[in-house]
Amino acid sequence: MDIAILFLVHFLLIAGTYSANDCQSSACDYYGLPIRFPFQLSPQQPQSCGYPGFNVHCNNQRKPVVNLPYSGDFLIKSISYRKQLVKLHDPYKCLPKRLLELNLSGSPFKAAYYQNYTLLSCPLDFDTSRFTTIACLSNSTSRILATSSVSLANSLTTCKIIRSSLIPVSRPPQDNDGLSSDLSDDLLLKWSIPNCDQCEENGGICNFRNTTSGQPTCSHQSKTGAIHVFRIIALCVTVPAIATSIIIATFICFTRGPDFNRQEAELALQSVNESQGLDESTIESYTKVIIGESRRLPAGPNDITCPICLSDYHANETLKCIPECQHCFHSECIDEWLRRKGTCPVCRNSPSPARVIT
Repeated sequence: MDIAILFLVHFLLIAGTYSANDCQSSACDYYGLPIRFPFQLSPQQPQSCGYPGFNVHCNNQRKPVVNLPYSGDFLIKSISYRKQLVKLHDPYKCLPKRLLELNLSGSPFKAAYYQNYTLLSCPLDFDTSRFTTIACLSNSTSRILATSSVSLANSLTTCKIIRSSLIPVSRPPQDNDGLSSDLSDDLLLKWSIPNCDQCEENGGICNFRNTTSGQPTCSHQSKTGAIHVFRIIALCVTVPAIATSIIIATFICFTRGPDFNRQEAELALQSVNESQGLDESTIESYTKVIIGESRRLPAGPNDITCPICLSDYHANETLKCIPECQHCFHSECIDEWLRRKGTCPVCRNSPSPARVIT
């Protein structure tokens, strides 16, 4: 039994070393936003895993935060690695104020869209139906409004113009005489360096060629490498488990002699059957789902990242969901897992063939 444990530890260390050399996705919590190149999550990922200026950390609520050098901290709401867009949210819940002071110099980001806005200070009884109301800047004596129409702002006699400036907006600007964007929306920023959009569009993963070159490269081996590590770990767990169960069963046979109960032997060997996973017909009976362009997943406690290989889901990829708990995975990832372990990789519940979704 001691030999089996040493065997397991030895191979887990080898597998851990193998996976540590790859900059896999990380997150602030289990179901959190996946963070990977060009972003680098400290301290979960080494600094060499990210591009300069893309440093991310977790706040006290376990939410990812990025710091813009001259504008402070913003919460990261979502990241599109294919479109090279990041959506930010103001943790202080007054984004219009942050937008008026926004300075993106010193960061790798630029606003996706800009639009000219005029800010007005108006009486409390003023009709606001054609304006954006900025509640967090208003007070008990005046209401702060914003409009993208210069002519409308100049035509008012009861309001005082505070300032006019280009402000980042979350949608393309429109030519109209009223609102074009709600300034309380999230801040949408883009980056052009490193340029990885074509790599991501083709299903690859961008990362550094090596830790010293500083040049990103496109890799299509992330998922395959992760599955290879998983196979090593699964083999390291399965072989010692089988050997240990046989040793225990043999020991019981010799110590109990002719009075040995067959039922007890079956219980002693039950762990062998569990480690062998589910049969192929049961695995194939689980429903497959093909992801659409929106990458919307089936209802359930799922994120946009496969919990097994830690790769993001892409359009037209095939997923398979365990019917008991509704956890979803890449089809090839969960098939490989269930052949060796008869439990869900996330919640460890045993799938039941009787609850297969049709």
